[in-house]
Amino acid sequence: MAESAIITRVFDSPLEMDANAWNALLLQQPRPTPFLRHEYLAALHTSASAVPATGWTPRFITLWQSGTLVAACPLYLKSHSRGEYVFDWAWADAYQAHGLAYYPKAVVAVPFTPVPGTRWMATNAATRTALVQAVLGWCEAAGVSSLHVLFADGEDVAACAAEGLMLRHTVQFHWCNAKPTHKPETFVDFEDFLTSLSQEKRKKIRQERRRVADAGVRFRWSLGSDISEADWDFFYRCYERTYLEHGNLPYLSRSFFHRMQSDMPDQWLLFVAEREGRSIASSLIAINSAAPSASGIKGSKNSGAVAYGRYWGALERVDCLHFEACYYQPLEWCIAHGIERFEGGAQGEHKMARALLPVQASSAHWLAHPAFADAVERYLEREGAGVAQYLQHLESRSPFKASD
Repeated sequence: MAESAIITRVFDSPLEMDANAWNALLLQQPRPTPFLRHEYLAALHTSASAVPATGWTPRFITLWQSGTLVAACPLYLKSHSRGEYVFDWAWADAYQAHGLAYYPKAVVAVPFTPVPGTRWMATNAATRTALVQAVLGWCEAAGVSSLHVLFADGEDVAACAAEGLMLRHTVQFHWCNAKPTHKPETFVDFEDFLTSLSQEKRKKIRQERRRVADAGVRFRWSLGSDISEADWDFFYRCYERTYLEHGNLPYLSRSFFHRMQSDMPDQWLLFVAEREGRSIASSLIAINSAAPSASGIKGSKNSGAVAYGRYWGALERVDCLHFEACYYQPLEWCIAHGIERFEGGAQGEHKMARALLPVQASSAHWLAHPAFADAVERYLEREGAGVAQYLQHLESRSPFKASD
């Protein structure tokens, strides 16, 4: 019997899609993250955080075969380049200088979320290729200037390259729960982790943690449904303050985090800093697995579990509080609960001093205008060589002590 044809369906809202089918397909992927769950994308939409009014017009592309969802991706038409963390402002300026419109453009990405992971959800390599081709065809028919697949995983990048998309690389910093030995073991506790570092880095971290402790700051953490409404409210005050201090409005509304509390509670871990009986700062961490037991065995591994540093803010100034809230508290928690990896977010070479090591993150790009595509391709070749040299330079500056 001949295999049934693949049908393409485009949705104008995540609310139109079958949530169970979407999430089931996500779980089949090599690198799923909580940020591609239907609940997360729906919350971005219903909270008016990623909607046409904010410059994010959804056009979710899906492929169906015999009534089954076999491939899908989140696509947004963009009227600007904010909230992406892969910067193409110079490309837009060049288009404008030549009297051409760069916007609208299309991005396959999770809004405001520079976390590498699956972008082309598919049941196999063939349906992944079919999805890439369907999206390219849709972009050509829609007349957009370009397509940008941001923070894609390895299989997605390979599928893009096979269809002629140009690749672009950047650097992020991730921590792994593994001692730098020939036979890596997980760390037993935070002191065990410190022991693995060079004397300079070990001393620096201890000094930074001591400053926070000497300032009378103590931390508590809450996981999943244990995060109270009051804690979510306090976190949002901190989150909002961070943006306002930089002269910007926050990307995400309070309504978005209400949805996270109700629809995805198990994916969130909150640290709250307290001093003299009042809360003064917080950091919110996402995790990609079911909530690990608080009584987990130190040094054991929660296989495949990843934590993602996402948001932070403070209402009072304390020296080194940012490092404690965003790195040391999460790393100590990750070690205690056997989390395999902690991803510290976009950019930040200073993270290396905290043993977050450089990794390459990739995106893929298609430009409709042939001359601009050629110019960008030449630019990316030069940029790529520079990124490779930068990575090599960073890798030579390991924070770990030399092997015996």
